[in-house]
Amino acid sequence: MMWAEMALLALPLLYAALMLWLRGGWEQNWKRQKAESTNVAAASPAAGRGNGEALAPSEALFSVAADGLTDPAPLFSVLIAARNEAATLPQLLQDLAAQTLPVAAFEVLIADDHSTDATAALVTAAAAESKFRLRLVSLAEGQTGKKAALQAALQTARAPWLVCTDADCRLGPHWLAAYAAVLQRQPQANFISGPVLLTGPATFFNDLMGLEFAGLVGVGGACLARQQPTMCNGANLAYRRAAFEAVGGFADNAHLASGDDEFLLHNIHRAFPGTALFLADAAAVVRTAAPPTLRALLRQRVRWASKWRYYQSPASRRLAVLVLGANVALAAGVGVGLAWPALWPWVLAAWGLKLGADAWFLAPVLRFLGRQKWLWLLLPLQVLYAPYALAVGVAGLRGGYQWKGRAVR
Repeated sequence: MMWAEMALLALPLLYAALMLWLRGGWEQNWKRQKAESTNVAAASPAAGRGNGEALAPSEALFSVAADGLTDPAPLFSVLIAARNEAATLPQLLQDLAAQTLPVAAFEVLIADDHSTDATAALVTAAAAESKFRLRLVSLAEGQTGKKAALQAALQTARAPWLVCTDADCRLGPHWLAAYAAVLQRQPQANFISGPVLLTGPATFFNDLMGLEFAGLVGVGGACLARQQPTMCNGANLAYRRAAFEAVGGFADNAHLASGDDEFLLHNIHRAFPGTALFLADAAAVVRTAAPPTLRALLRQRVRWASKWRYYQSPASRRLAVLVLGANVALAAGVGVGLAWPALWPWVLAAWGLKLGADAWFLAPVLRFLGRQKWLWLLLPLQVLYAPYALAVGVAGLRGGYQWKGRAVR
């Protein structure tokens, strides 16, 4: 094989090998959860119910935690940073009120980041009527941003576990119960990353965004199973308070507006290897609306990309370079084919290898999320991905973007 053919196939081959490795990691999540669930179910005592039903794992965990206490501390403190979220918070509060975990097992702290709408008033009114413990935390003058909001909420939290979501998300009724169940199966855990699904009208643009986002969720979950953590999402994660404090919280990245999730994941993994997990439970899926416009999407992605240059995790750096390189190589291959038509079979082989590897990895991820129909969008996403990724990457390195009505540098 000549050097040109080898060059065309080199990165797609490496990428395909990566997808095989990731698929194996994704399947490990399911095998481990199935085995652990079987062991926990066998070990759980009967609850003394009339129908002989076994005690649910989440209920068993809370029973043990609260045994003998008249006013037990909650198991979870749900932390939510909010800025101008009066339109979305009512739905989130409804979802929290519908949780199947006992209301005494969790509290909710909403940190208001200097909202200019009715966010604070809405939370205050809801707290007066809420069946679960709900508190408003207002940021002091000079404190701004998501990390400052989470830190302020954490200072008044009472639980040993902190669970994070965003003010514009929707939760299923078993969301917190799924976290409680995995803690019974994995009591050594210090960090748990949960799945997130993009939602919105079934348009071509939204489905394309959903497919790309599903890939990020799948990669994050697979890498955690392989104990090579790369990414997670602050819309759905939990961490042990003691582990957060042991690694210094957000201290080493407080100057960055983004990264409250991934930097913490990397720090906890370094300090406590083998204790970061992915919650492969459909009941734990958090739903969040897709960005409404292309401009909003690019702003979001530039915000995410702005933290890449600060990563200290070798796994994250290698993954980013290989994924970007493979996508750029396919786009460059088209130019090579136009210049040297004899190489078109190798160009097409590279495209087939890359798309086949993507389909192999994404099929079980999309099945888990209930979005198998998105798989047909792989080809259009591939066509658009190289220029999109390059533009976002360059803009992220340059820094500067708009977020929540603020200019961030």
